[in-house]
Amino acid sequence: MKKDSVLAVSAAAVAVVLWAAAFVAIRHVGHEFSAGALSLGRLLVGSVLLGVFVFARPRRWPARGDWKFLLVCGLLWFGVYNLALNAAEQRLDAGTTSMLVNIGPLLIALLAGVLLHEGFPRQLVIGSVAAFGGVVLIGLSSSSGRAEAWGVVLCLVAAAAYAIGVVAQKPLLARLPALEVTWLACVIGTVGCLPFAPTLVRETADARPSTIWWVLFLGAFPTAIAFTAWAYALARTTAGRMGATTYLVPPLTIFLGWLLLDESPKPLAYVGGLLCLIGVAISRYRSRSAKVAMPAVSTASPDSKPLSKS
Repeated sequence: MKKDSVLAVSAAAVAVVLWAAAFVAIRHVGHEFSAGALSLGRLLVGSVLLGVFVFARPRRWPARGDWKFLLVCGLLWFGVYNLALNAAEQRLDAGTTSMLVNIGPLLIALLAGVLLHEGFPRQLVIGSVAAFGGVVLIGLSSSSGRAEAWGVVLCLVAAAAYAIGVVAQKPLLARLPALEVTWLACVIGTVGCLPFAPTLVRETADARPSTIWWVLFLGAFPTAIAFTAWAYALARTTAGRMGATTYLVPPLTIFLGWLLLDESPKPLAYVGGLLCLIGVAISRYRSRSAKVAMPAVSTASPDSKPLSKS
């Protein structure tokens, strides 16, 4: 396996693990922060940290045509997704929420196949169906016996926003570095959440220091690091295959929820987790001939203008 491929797989693994941790952290923090305040706090931290790295190196401005994709990615994936997810986790346990949100990869595969002309490879279809079956098993074995209807609706909104955001992000990564795409999308999402600023100030003043540290964790790790790692990996594979890797999030979330929140999964959840692993392995499999034929993805933009360091 080439070094670039190893780095891409490693980046995808980092994103998956940190996003699984995020479901548990959001569930914990949601007792003291409302959905809007938590979204803004998390995105503010992520924007500042990413900005430090972006402005410490030469940068390229997006071309005029890139901004429509950045707005879609930032407002939907970083804005609407976070709001809907945070609100859903105030009504559902972490494992059930991650299961419902993970209809997103199926939507990504569908949208990418049509809009990005990635097609529908047999391995991707089979793997996605198998992994989704595992997610359903996890959901059936969830520690919560009954899901609130509004929480389910919010999860579906989050899944749709996530899928559209990923498909909008993919073309950008052929022209701009992953770090800059992530930072710009995060800033756009932050601006979209600014109406919650008064609530964030008030709730931060009343929150325990440990809870504030969890908000900082969400901004630094599942946002700044995980989204950048995801973008790096997405630039080096198809959106459909990358989406399928997030089927690993529900089994990891179930485990972390059991470990940290005492939300004990039933035996069926372990069967679902194994099925998720098998499905992801199938969806990411490519024959040797396909690997040789796959062209390299360039991240340089001929229309982008380099800027000097600040």
